[in-house]
Amino acid sequence: MRQFIACLILALAAALPAAAAEDQVTTFTLDNGMDVVVIEDHRAPVAMHMVWYRAGAADEAPGVSGVAHFLEHLLFKGTETMAPGEFSAVVARNGGSDNAFTSYDYTAYFQRVAADRLGLMMKMESDRMVNLRLTEEDIAAERDVILEERNQRVENNPGALFREQANAAQYLNHPYGTPIIGWRHEMRTLDMEKALDFYKTYYAPNNAILIVAGDVLPDDVRALAEEHYGKLPANPDLPERARPQEPRQMAERRLVFEDPRVAQPYVIRSYLAPERDSGAQEKAAALDLLAEILGGGTTSLLAEKLQFETQRAVSTSAYYGATSLDDTTFGLAVVPAPGVTLQQAEEAMDEVITTFLEEGVDSEQLARIKMQVRAAEIYARDDVGSLANRYGRALTQGLTVEDVQAWPDILEAVTEEDIMTAARELFESDNSVTGWLTAPEVTQ
Repeated sequence: MRQFIACLILALAAALPAAAAEDQVTTFTLDNGMDVVVIEDHRAPVAMHMVWYRAGAADEAPGVSGVAHFLEHLLFKGTETMAPGEFSAVVARNGGSDNAFTSYDYTAYFQRVAADRLGLMMKMESDRMVNLRLTEEDIAAERDVILEERNQRVENNPGALFREQANAAQYLNHPYGTPIIGWRHEMRTLDMEKALDFYKTYYAPNNAILIVAGDVLPDDVRALAEEHYGKLPANPDLPERARPQEPRQMAERRLVFEDPRVAQPYVIRSYLAPERDSGAQEKAAALDLLAEILGGGTTSLLAEKLQFETQRAVSTSAYYGATSLDDTTFGLAVVPAPGVTLQQAEEAMDEVITTFLEEGVDSEQLARIKMQVRAAEIYARDDVGSLANRYGRALTQGLTVEDVQAWPDILEAVTEEDIMTAARELFESDNSVTGWLTAPEVTQ
């Protein structure tokens, strides 16, 4: 049976399209320093237009947490030529959709439209890059919006509050320990001056990446980009992108978060882990596959041992945030079955890790995971939004186009020993935070 499974995996892998067929990517830089990436996909007459800023929550000054996300909201207000809300209304009238998002390392704005509307999108996006106009009423209204967003997504969710506390415990010095949406007491103080200071510092063409994916030609995109973005002035005082880094972590950290709203307790553990580095992605690739082996689905080790063999858990998972500008995290989670305590669930999780470190990687499981990863990489090319996001995240987090295109082959080349070496280096308790989420005990 094992030989049959191995043969089946090889047959399925051979049936996939060749992963070596790279995306059609063209890059250039405008005179003002704005980087441009064009990804051709001519299967449908649509285009994804994205502007990524190399500025996110981790670039905020101390005391103004949440200002990057706050500014993202404010950019949908007016400019010198557009009324508040007009941007999205124009996109909708032209049959498109638009939105924006903020992370630790970037803020991105996008529109998905018919390819022949690309020039209009550039005209509007370049306008709000430099011509944002705000009123005190805009500030007050949008501050209420983000505070309510925090209420809904964090304050009303004990799991979100728990993860926020665990993340703060993981990072002793780096701003990744501060929530992207911001701490509530600092969000209340966000004002016009703080928002515009972040805007004037980071929203400039020499701190931005324009990504256009879809039914476009590089020469056409270049002409439009030079017309609309090329005339914008660079910021000569753009600060160097340097954040406080983590010191050597020398103590295991633990927390218990109790909330009466918790219906299902669970245990998590995170480890400080290296990120994907440009030109040196091999260790990250090994950790990426390690996460799949331990908790990537119903055939993972945690699921097999805890959910099916011993039925000590109802859910298990593992995750690794490979794409990050600075040190990232590798995490594990176990939701215990009824009658299993959190202590027993944690001990069961540790048993799986210990056994894995002793027995090593199952070659058939690794072959299956590599096939699944390869398939996911190929099928992701069917969506221009996924393509644009893949390159945008990478380029704003220190990687290059060449790194993105090399990633599938680097994953394929990872060996069993590579994974075991990465696992032994990772599972160091001094780099870890273990947390229990539970409801308070009821006393008689």
